[in-house]
Amino acid sequence: MAPAADRPGYWGTPTSTLDWCEENYVVSYYIAEFWNTVSNLIMILPPIYGAIQTCKDGLEIRYVWSFLGLAAVGIGSWSFHMTLQYEMQLLDELPMIYSCCVFVYCLYECFKQERAVNYVSIALLLTFSVIVSVVYLIWKEPVFHQVMYAILVAFLVIRSVFIVTWVYPWLKALGFTSLTVFLLGFVLWNIDNILCDSLRATRQRLPPVIGAVTQLHAWWHILTGLGSYLHILLRRRVERDLRRGRWTNHRPQTERGPANVLQRQQEVTSGCRFGSPVPLPAPFAKCINEKAAKRRKDFVFIIG
Repeated sequence: MAPAADRPGYWGTPTSTLDWCEENYVVSYYIAEFWNTVSNLIMILPPIYGAIQTCKDGLEIRYVWSFLGLAAVGIGSWSFHMTLQYEMQLLDELPMIYSCCVFVYCLYECFKQERAVNYVSIALLLTFSVIVSVVYLIWKEPVFHQVMYAILVAFLVIRSVFIVTWVYPWLKALGFTSLTVFLLGFVLWNIDNILCDSLRATRQRLPPVIGAVTQLHAWWHILTGLGSYLHILLRRRVERDLRRGRWTNHRPQTERGPANVLQRQQEVTSGCRFGSPVPLPAPFAKCINEKAAKRRKDFVFIIG
């Protein structure tokens, strides 16, 4: 993964524990890894716009923090690849953990009461972030950071698949597009690490503009930035549909407003949720209401 011989540049000898496959200071004397640096724009500009739009739409502040967290990762990654200094590497890698914790909180709390704050979840994620940060500062092993990040991503993938499969199937296209784009970036990241020597040799035989296309770590930034952005949009759509009272039979019960609860009760009483075109007799409607309430309670307990 570390390049063999690179040109000297403005920021001096790299001090980071990682030096990626792109040749250093080839395009610019002031930017160590030019393509790996500028590719971070997709993680900076769209999230800033998303944060502004979220404020205008009046959605919860946690979605603003999600967009700003992604932008912070982009800024840190820009600084790291521009300088290849250890301090900037931390500015890239630690925000990846912090922003991902924000993503996990938002996704696992999306069915809770509006404006509610789960202090237990916040405490657990904060503790996880602190432990990872301390261990990584002491034990400067990049693989440790990558494994911790992968664990958080796994939680996001599992929860996202559940939501778009069982709760909001009309969001399946957005959810799986986000996942596919992100995983494609992960595949290219691994190819860039494993086949670095071959990629470098290929770039030597190609014109500079075409050779830039083989900078697979830059593609990792583009694809994971886009996938993360789409993931935040998915959570925003879940929030919007929740406010509008749109659900399937598998959607967990929430307390987002008496109108939604009343509508659900009326649907059960009228028999429309059971395929009956006419209202059910009162004893049957009462019995069905009790059974449906018990099923919803058990379902909420299972998924949190």
